Amino acid sequence: MQYSDGKPDELKKKFWNALEASSFVMLQRDADPESAAPMTASLDKDAHHAIWFFTGRDNRFAAKGPATANFASKGHDLFARFSGLLVEETDKARLDKQWSNFVEAWFPGGKQDPNLLFLRMDLGHAAIWSGQMGLLTTARMALGMDVRDEVGGKYVETVL
Repeated sequence: MQYSDGKPDELKKKFWNALEASSFVMLQRDADPESAAPMTASLDKDAHHAIWFFTGRDNRFAAKGPATANFASKGHDLFARFSGLLVEETDKARLDKQWSNFVEAWFPGGKQDPNLLFLRMDLGHAAIWSGQMGLLTTARMALGMDVRDEVGGKYVETVL
């Protein structure tokens, strides 16, 4: 694990907060680059080792396996790339916990929809970038001025 200009635990906490605020990621099966697609991550505040996805059995993600997700926060002040293993989640209690009206909108047959596939991504390595660019720095960039020493940023490679 490597880090610079920051503490890994602080950046991980910032990552989880940002993902909770905007839970959209670009997910891709490592074995199938063509599978990259926007997905909604279903989170559990007490389970920072995994995230869940609802998809269809006819979707490319049904093949499961190693996957990578990319994330950009709402304010574009935090970016992350994280990897993990997609497996089918068979715990009915977990399905009930993660289910919502937003999910049901995609699966008219409800929790018993024959096309429903509930996936868990067991998380592994992550790279997290966090930076703050103020108004003055943005203006200097617009003028083509060198801002490399002014951009306050942090980076960490860690395990989620």
